[in-house]
Amino acid sequence: MLEKLRLYIRRQATSTARYFYEQTILFLFGWIPTLIGIGVRGLVYRLILHMDGLAAIEKGVRIRFANHIKLGHGVYIDEGAYLHACPQGIEIGDNTIIMHGAVLHVYNFRDMPQSRIKIGKDSLVGEYSVIRGQGGVTIGDRVYTSPFTQIIAVNHVFDDPNRPFVEQGITAEGIIIEDDVWLGAGAVITDGVRVGKGAVVAAGAVVTKDVPPHTVVGGVPAKPIKTIDGTVSNPDRKIFHATKDGGL
Repeated sequence: MLEKLRLYIRRQATSTARYFYEQTILFLFGWIPTLIGIGVRGLVYRLILHMDGLAAIEKGVRIRFANHIKLGHGVYIDEGAYLHACPQGIEIGDNTIIMHGAVLHVYNFRDMPQSRIKIGKDSLVGEYSVIRGQGGVTIGDRVYTSPFTQIIAVNHVFDDPNRPFVEQGITAEGIIIEDDVWLGAGAVITDGVRVGKGAVVAAGAVVTKDVPPHTVVGGVPAKPIKTIDGTVSNPDRKIFHATKDGGL
């Protein structure tokens, strides 16, 4: 029983003392609602994680290995998000938004040096999206993931029919998503893939191979649908743009 307790703590923080320190801060201040709570956490959470400037963290955000998390200025993390940051941790760039229920998980207990999640500036991780960073996930600037997308930089080996797959190890090659990419709802990006700048991944697509820049892909497995070349497909559509204050 004691060994199971030690294992649990090792998977939550860098040490037993650090576990209780971080959990005390989260327990005391993690529940406070409204702008008051956001303001308090913007100050107090600096004791357990790294902030460059001001970041807004809503109540009920679950955080593990907080000392391996770095937030840029203007980062917003919505309620119900989960950040688990084994070394080398999680880095979120300026003005990036992590929406409700999103999971950013660097679950590294095999001492892999590449394990991390790095997200650039002005990006958005949609509701209930999952990013698994065992192989390393690098996401550029202005990358938007729609709800329920999955970016999974790990895969199980299952070559031997006489052994359980859990005993055969994993591969973890990493995923790179370049700037200005849009991932549609429910899209899946598998390990070892690079998605090129300006690409679009259609809803429900499963990407198993690299996506060239400025290309729309869709299907299972995903295949090129069109090249984004400036051609206007529907000139009569009504387009809305963000105003300076962030509204429409």
